[in-house]
Amino acid sequence: MSEEKEKRKGEKEDVEELREVLSVVSKEIPSLIKSIIESVFSEEAGRDMGKAAAAFYKELKDSGMPDETAVKMTENYISVFTSLGDVMKRAVSGEHRAKGEDIGEEVSRKIKEKLAEKHREEEEE
Repeated sequence: MSEEKEKRKGEKEDVEELREVLSVVSKEIPSLIKSIIESVFSEEAGRDMGKAAAAFYKELKDSGMPDETAVKMTENYISVFTSLGDVMKRAVSGEHRAKGEDIGEEVSRKIKEKLAEKHREEEEE
């Protein structure tokens, strides 16, 4: 019986440790994303993106790509960066906060289910 209590105590400690980790992660990730956004949309990053787009376009043209195709591919190349920036902005602004909360609740529910399942298995043994 004492061994079973020790296992339960260990499981509770594991759950508490996981909660603490998830709490820290949920607090740190928004500031990390915000820092990334600030670095992506700085004046220097804009200059670098312009240079990268120009180099990309030049390589396409030098390889014989038609103007229309090179322009379209360069526009798509730039849109990848701006789309990524939009996604990060939404993440920081909390537009998808409800989904994040749903995920947290789902993780908590799954942990409880797994612990209950493990407990049932141990009782059957």
